[in-house]
Amino acid sequence: MTTLYGTLRPRRSLLRSAGALSLGFVTIVVLSLGTDQLFRVLDVFPPWGEPMNEPSDNLLALGYRCIYGVLGSFAAARFAPDAPMGHALALGAIGLLPSAAGVVAAFNMALGPAWYPIARFLTVMACAWLGGALFRSHNTLAAGCRA
Repeated sequence: MTTLYGTLRPRRSLLRSAGALSLGFVTIVVLSLGTDQLFRVLDVFPPWGEPMNEPSDNLLALGYRCIYGVLGSFAAARFAPDAPMGHALALGAIGLLPSAAGVVAAFNMALGPAWYPIARFLTVMACAWLGGALFRSHNTLAAGCRA
């Protein structure tokens, strides 16, 4: 649609891209913090503010955060107006920032073993790519079923 000021499509597409990335990010954060809280209530993890020194606790947290990273990237790809894999990877790039902050905090505040935030940082982009790839394969399967 063309208006006096140009087309509305690029602006709408930009808003949809921002919405898809926001949805993916919120999905990851809400699921991660919700699961963290659940495990604290169940006494699987120590209370907030105390270091998590048990390797099994850190492996558990790494596992579900990777799964949630894949889910969030899948959601970003699913709701992207175009370039679903690009949106999934952009979400991963956004996730590198808090992951890098986690690495710095772990060394400065002794919140637990250093390998955990380093592993989170190293897995962010792989999880984002996997979420985009799962969306692509889901779309391919769905298209095949419709044919």
